[in-house]
Amino acid sequence: MDYVRLHDDAAESRLVRNRLLFAAVLAAVLAALLVARVVYLQVSQHESYMAQSRENRIRLIPVAPPRGLIYDRNGVLLARNVSVFNLEVDPEQVQDMDGLLHRLSQLVEIGDAEVNNFTRTLGRARTSSLLLRTRLSQEELARFSVNRHRFPGVEIRTRLQRLYPLGDLTAHVLGYVGRISADDLEQIDAAAYRGVDHIGKLGLESWYERDLLGRPGFEQVETNAHGRIIRLLSRTPPAPGRNLRLGLDIELQRVALDALGAERGAVVAIEPASGDVLAMASSPAYNANRFVRGIDSASYQVLSESPDKPLLNRALRGRYSPGSTIKSVVGLALLEADAAQKTHCPGWFSLPGSSRRYRCWKREGHGNVDLHAAIVQSCDVYFYRAANALGIEPIARALRSFGLGRATGIDTDGELSGLVPDPQWKRAAVNESWFPGETLITAIGQGATLVTPLQLAMLTATLANRGAAIRPRLVTALDVNADGEFTAEEERKPLRLGEGGAGAGDEGGPIGGADDLRAVISAMVDVVHGERGTARHIKTERYTIAGKTGTAQVISIAQDEEYDAEKLDKRFHDHALFIAFAPAEAPAIAVAVIVENGGSGSTTAAPIARRVMDHHLRGLTVADAGAAAGNGDSAVTAVQ
Repeated sequence: MDYVRLHDDAAESRLVRNRLLFAAVLAAVLAALLVARVVYLQVSQHESYMAQSRENRIRLIPVAPPRGLIYDRNGVLLARNVSVFNLEVDPEQVQDMDGLLHRLSQLVEIGDAEVNNFTRTLGRARTSSLLLRTRLSQEELARFSVNRHRFPGVEIRTRLQRLYPLGDLTAHVLGYVGRISADDLEQIDAAAYRGVDHIGKLGLESWYERDLLGRPGFEQVETNAHGRIIRLLSRTPPAPGRNLRLGLDIELQRVALDALGAERGAVVAIEPASGDVLAMASSPAYNANRFVRGIDSASYQVLSESPDKPLLNRALRGRYSPGSTIKSVVGLALLEADAAQKTHCPGWFSLPGSSRRYRCWKREGHGNVDLHAAIVQSCDVYFYRAANALGIEPIARALRSFGLGRATGIDTDGELSGLVPDPQWKRAAVNESWFPGETLITAIGQGATLVTPLQLAMLTATLANRGAAIRPRLVTALDVNADGEFTAEEERKPLRLGEGGAGAGDEGGPIGGADDLRAVISAMVDVVHGERGTARHIKTERYTIAGKTGTAQVISIAQDEEYDAEKLDKRFHDHALFIAFAPAEAPAIAVAVIVENGGSGSTTAAPIARRVMDHHLRGLTVADAGAAAGNGDSAVTAVQ
């Protein structure tokens, strides 16, 4: 009988020993790997992970500085800061940004403009917190607070936001702030804008950005594992921006805009002695607060495509033919060249050998006139004849000496220069020769000559100063201490100070000696106060006004046609202009008014200037004017 061996004790023993050995070796290897990893983490990478741990527990949060405030000359607040609730996102804590934005939009209204701006900034972000939506309502704030746990990386933060209390009254002067764009991020110093989400975009807000910005502070906070703030550990307060004080009189600004009414145009008023801009009104205007909050594309399109161009600052960027307002300066050129001779005005003038007639505004003519009468009655034929005899070069030189053809250098952005044409300009611009007829129309402010309302106001202030040119300025002072007090006027140097007289010209200041200036200003006084003056209907007994009317053609009229405003669309009507300063004996205000398509300067622009001067000089009496006159011209020629 055969026996079957059921167990091999030796083989099973070897198998068990081998398995135990393998398990022991495996355990030893795993233990060695674990020890090595522990050594690596606890020893080699100790400092790195401790730093990361501290960063997860303690965070530095930038604190935006309060933006500097802006006041008018009487202390009226024009730009201030208000507390708002903003919705901000930390991109580093968000894995699915599209999903987050979708869920947020179900709780808080987020428009396309906010999403687009956030997305553009996202790729170039240099801060841990990006603005998504500003000015949350109390209802939106409550809805988000209840669901806050669903949105890691999203916070509600209280911020200071710019507010312009007077809305469109100051828009073209102050400009506005807007969200920092992706393009802005490429230009600014990231450290200076930590925690700041708005930047000056236009006007004084842009020009004085460095002064208004301030310096950011920081808060050191402890957070939990979800990034929520547990407690404040320390705080470095921000330094507020500097406050600005303007020469602007906001009530005068209101009067100027009210006087313009529904018309398109601009009013600029300057204090001649200082160059302070008292009013700089452009109509129509817009509410700058809409840009601070983030204007939607549809609303912006309405503003940008409006035929009335409310976004255009006409005072700085509107360029117009000056019309007869420059005849006083052309008169100075004639006096300097001893070319101011009497002439006869039959209502038209023709160049020798030409049949073309250059018409006077008065069809039947003015008869025999000298320079005084030509300025008072605004006789075109007088200036045609005189300009033809004098030539373009002295006329262009005279206009440039009073600041035309170049920017004034005012302390804000966006100013355009005008144009004073001459043969050199024409050759460079269109490669054509200069024609005698162009000299004639340049002498009466037509043709290629272009000015801005600000340049006209500066020209007027220079006449008021009897030839002393002062650089116009908007900001008169910045605060100089921690209390935000204005303790010192910011020094402003004159643009140019010419002693006048023959040969002054471009480099020596405005042309015109004392006698010549006195003669021209006397004619400007009679424009308002003379029996035949073109602006005699705005005459007042309270103070003396020196002025000059102007009308600038918008379309050309053929030789055999008559200008009939009633047959033309309103936008083809002539522009109305008027310049003036008062009191003429010791000027306190110089004004330039342009009304687009307003027709006659005497009937449309002059009454607006009168309202502005009345408001500014409302406390002036006849006795005051007489006392000022007793100081003579020295009161205005001693401008430094």
